[in-house]
Amino acid sequence: MRAARLINLVLLLQSRGTMTAAELAGELEVSERTVYRDVVELSAAGVPVYAEQGRAGGYRLVDGYRTRLTGLSRAEAEAVFLAGLPGPASEMGLTEPARAARLKILAALPPGLREASQRAGQRFHLDAPGWFQDPQTPPLLAELTQAVWHDRVLTMRYRRGDEVTRTVSPYGLVLKNGVWYLVGAVGEDLRSYRVDRITAVEPTGDTFARDPAFDLPSFWAARAVDFVRQMLREVITVRLSPSGVRLLRFVAETVAVGEALAAAQEPDADGWVRTRLPVESLEVAYSYVLRLGPEAEVLEPASLRARLAEAAARTAALYR
Repeated sequence: MRAARLINLVLLLQSRGTMTAAELAGELEVSERTVYRDVVELSAAGVPVYAEQGRAGGYRLVDGYRTRLTGLSRAEAEAVFLAGLPGPASEMGLTEPARAARLKILAALPPGLREASQRAGQRFHLDAPGWFQDPQTPPLLAELTQAVWHDRVLTMRYRRGDEVTRTVSPYGLVLKNGVWYLVGAVGEDLRSYRVDRITAVEPTGDTFARDPAFDLPSFWAARAVDFVRQMLREVITVRLSPSGVRLLRFVAETVAVGEALAAAQEPDADGWVRTRLPVESLEVAYSYVLRLGPEAEVLEPASLRARLAEAAARTAALYR
């Protein structure tokens, strides 16, 4: 365990340059005191690691030093090939670079580990889209990927009812349930955009300085619920039967379902509950309630209730 930690410490310094004891402790998940002891042990073993003083100081390796402790174990080699997900890489326009990287890794591996790619492919597969979907690659995804890689500022047109224009610093791309999202900075504000609603992008010719503290997975985890909530711009009042309550989670967004269940009133004599359901738009609400059929009744707004009543009348006429 300690030997593996010492190797990882050296590899961290080799790949990142100068790191403070606190940064190393965070990466290695140990205390700073443990880092101090590890550095002493490495120095005693002949590894040229030294400390730089001052505000920008920290630990670093002597310039030009490279460790040869970079061989992959079987588990590490298989993990590398698990990380190379062909579907998303293809959608982002990275098929050839990903294939070339895999070939180079295979060529560098010793003979006993070259079956790692086949073993991983036989055992694991990522099917990102949800059921009952026909996912299509957004036409501008490849261009956005290049802008993300090279920190290029974009002028972007985005459709959300009407069409708006934004100047965006593209920080990253996220694939969620078969849908791509762009995380970008508009001024000082970080925002999320559905890529399939981006209608045009044009590089401004400028680049932006990426915040080195920005962490895309952490940002997405913290903002995903807020992002869905921002999409739910309308609220409808509905009555749901006991079956309707059970079926709602298969129809609406998880965040919306949670809020609707929390706001539900006590059941009436027939077991029906009245509640308010957040929805993206009245058009989306119309499709939701159609799918719930006779297990839901819209009370408000009156326009949606009238539209559903007309649809119910036409449906009844078909089956009369």
